Amino acid sequence: MWIQLRYEWPSRSHPDVHRFSVETVQWYPHDTGMFTSSSFDKTLKIWDTNTLQPADVFHFEGTVYSHHMSPVATKHCLIAVGTKSPKVQLCDLKSGSCSHILQGHRQEVLAVSWSPRHEYILATASADSRVKLWDVRRASGCLNTLDQHNGEKSKAASEAASTAHNGRVNGLCYTNDGLHLLTIGTDDRMRLWNSSTGENTLVNYGKVCNESRKGLKFTVSWGCNPEFAFVPYGSTIAVYTIFTGELITMLRGHYSTVNCCVLQPNFQELYSGSKDCNILAWIPGLREPVPDDLSEKSPPQPHLNPAYEDAWSSSDDEG
Repeated sequence: MWIQLRYEWPSRSHPDVHRFSVETVQWYPHDTGMFTSSSFDKTLKIWDTNTLQPADVFHFEGTVYSHHMSPVATKHCLIAVGTKSPKVQLCDLKSGSCSHILQGHRQEVLAVSWSPRHEYILATASADSRVKLWDVRRASGCLNTLDQHNGEKSKAASEAASTAHNGRVNGLCYTNDGLHLLTIGTDDRMRLWNSSTGENTLVNYGKVCNESRKGLKFTVSWGCNPEFAFVPYGSTIAVYTIFTGELITMLRGHYSTVNCCVLQPNFQELYSGSKDCNILAWIPGLREPVPDDLSEKSPPQPHLNPAYEDAWSSSDDEG
């Protein structure tokens, strides 16, 4: 079973608090001295962890839905930002300015995600039903527009065919090796793509309920076999096997709509945030060890759902 811990939000008394809903928070990938937050108040703030004061603030003309820093970049310090505008903004931490704009979407950009494999590759999702892959070094920018039909519709209708979903696309997440990309849309579908070829792998996850009008933050497992996707699903979190599409379980504990979830890989802890103003921490219940002197005639051990199996070495094994 999953064990839940409950946290409550602190007061809004901090002088530099965002004025409206905070949509994304991310640690600086290379150390914990800095973190970032973006909000419906049209700002992206860079925070100094030691002073809890903003070191820099980026202002935008429209609502900020999502931002992301590359987890592997060594040659740039760009923050990709999705806003009410169809233009993807790239903010440079070194210069403190918006250094680059990616044009190609037709409506608001609801989700952005850098590849964990290639530091210059960025994925973006929009309300125009499209998911685009970009190489930010290229003048033209866009590498590929993902097509749910894998090009099978007639070329005359290619523009209409090049959509990832039949609705707004408001969630993106790479697998940890960067070889695949998961997307979620308001057509109640989740799709798995080959991130190199842009091919729809056609894994069937069934109906994935998604009524969010803004970005939906979901996550994937680390070091599991099979690998899992953790997806907000109403007031629950659905756990799917990524490559077969099987719904393993539903995590229940929130009292209202779940907006986001994120995995802490070092401790295999899942955190979820909800409109009920609570943050829940989930940890997998592990299989009890079987004593060495247990006789062969002992009753069989109960089957453990694969989502909860201990697939990681213990501290004793590491030694």
